[in-house]
Amino acid sequence: MLLHFKSFLLSSSRRGITRKVCSVRTMCSYREDLEMKDLLDYIDSLKNYEKSGVPTGAGTDSHDGFDLGRMRRLMDRFGNPHSKFKAVHIAGTKGKGSTAAFISNILRTEGYSVGCYTSPHIQTIRERILLGRSGDPVSAKLLNSLFHRIKQDLDQAVKAENGCISHFEVFTAMAFILFADEKVDIAVIEAGLGGARDATNIISSSGLAAAVITTVGEEHLAALGGSLETIATAKAGIIKQGCPLVLGGPFLPHIEHIIRDKAVNMDSPVVSAYDSGNNLAVKSFSILNGKPCQTCDIEIQTVKDLRLSCKLHDLKLQMPGAHQLQNAATATCVALCLRNLGWRISDDSIRRGLERTYLLGRSQLLTSDEAKVLGLTGATILLDGAHTKESAKALMNTIRMAFPKARLAFVVAMACDKDHAGFAREILSGSYVETVILTEAAIAGAVTRTTPASLLRDSWIKASEELGINICHEGMTEYRELFKEQPASSESNLNDGKTILATESSLKGCLRIANEILNRRRDEKGVIVITGSLHIVSSVLASLGD
Repeated sequence: MLLHFKSFLLSSSRRGITRKVCSVRTMCSYREDLEMKDLLDYIDSLKNYEKSGVPTGAGTDSHDGFDLGRMRRLMDRFGNPHSKFKAVHIAGTKGKGSTAAFISNILRTEGYSVGCYTSPHIQTIRERILLGRSGDPVSAKLLNSLFHRIKQDLDQAVKAENGCISHFEVFTAMAFILFADEKVDIAVIEAGLGGARDATNIISSSGLAAAVITTVGEEHLAALGGSLETIATAKAGIIKQGCPLVLGGPFLPHIEHIIRDKAVNMDSPVVSAYDSGNNLAVKSFSILNGKPCQTCDIEIQTVKDLRLSCKLHDLKLQMPGAHQLQNAATATCVALCLRNLGWRISDDSIRRGLERTYLLGRSQLLTSDEAKVLGLTGATILLDGAHTKESAKALMNTIRMAFPKARLAFVVAMACDKDHAGFAREILSGSYVETVILTEAAIAGAVTRTTPASLLRDSWIKASEELGINICHEGMTEYRELFKEQPASSESNLNDGKTILATESSLKGCLRIANEILNRRRDEKGVIVITGSLHIVSSVLASLGD
């Protein structure tokens, strides 16, 4: 096996990494999406900043920012559907999608009809719009019907705006139209970028039930002004006059000050999920029916702007990690704010809503059957869409909790506008990693923002040098000598405590390399971790249906 493995690695090194990246469109796991071909072709013809990257300053409230007036003019063509329902609006660097899912499930459990709008998606664009009491993705039939109903108006809008209307603006408009058509009781809406100039930020104070800012971190720096302070200012743009604001956190003190100052100016009461009177604790971790489960306590007791109280003991979350407990606490504070405004929400609905929440690509363990489909029978495979240094740190904390003694092999692909070295530092410093295999994945169905694996390797080498961690990579003679024939059961540490750094174009090749390394010592548990973006997670899940 090891002779084959050596030749596999060397052939990968010699041929380099090629851009054999499949379009996400071709990997859709839902057959009914074929019904949406006209819609998908149409929105693909529009500007898509998920594919191309966001222009400098586009998310700032300045002359460089996106034209929110364009979105208002588009919605005016359709009778301003966003004015026909109440909304919870969520901004933040990390945790938006998970918090949106927690809030939506709490409200559905209480019996409300809920619209939920998030991005990006994992398997199908329909995931971005959830409708009604079931929480299922909008059907292809309903989306297709809406598209053909409004296409003439869309054509006129695109022409009137000189082709500047974007993919995100059109799909946001469609979500709001569907929420109005379906007469949802409330919508939970995730901002796409920043807040102030995001297409979702057309919600007025009369329509906003609560604003939420989960975290503020160094992502999309150029698009949001270049500093944490400008990012905080952009996200604070969703705060509306007199409407409650829920903070996730934790925040740096001066960043929280920027946000709270905006809330004061808008006469908005503030509730903090990490208030000193609150208590959050992870008590235990287990794997039930192939899914991770952490038992937690959430105790909310706020006395400042709003007096809110809730105690949830022995809560069983399917979303593991201290960061997900924080997201669950943030969602609990939102539910309590809504209850304070007159919405009927019981503590039991909060508990059951939190416990039923599960999202693909967030510390997701593949089942044994799924691992077998990938050709990795018996392997433990963890998928996580972490792509910032903060989320990398959270991922490593979760891994240490769930698999404290496991040997780790990482498969990583990232977008070009991320902090590759910062991400690598958090992974390498979080625990001993036996191997890292770098590859490439399409971003929103295109390669424009895909980072070549060779550039990722440079970042990981730099991070290892800064940390004083010894690695063995393809540019070293030692790498070529590493896998000489030895029995697979040998107790010797073939890489002598060094982290193996490899590049490979094929996703299946990456998984095979990782599995063969971990199988060198079958008496010790190994975990293959696939991370770096939700797009590589999407690729893995799509391959399960091939």
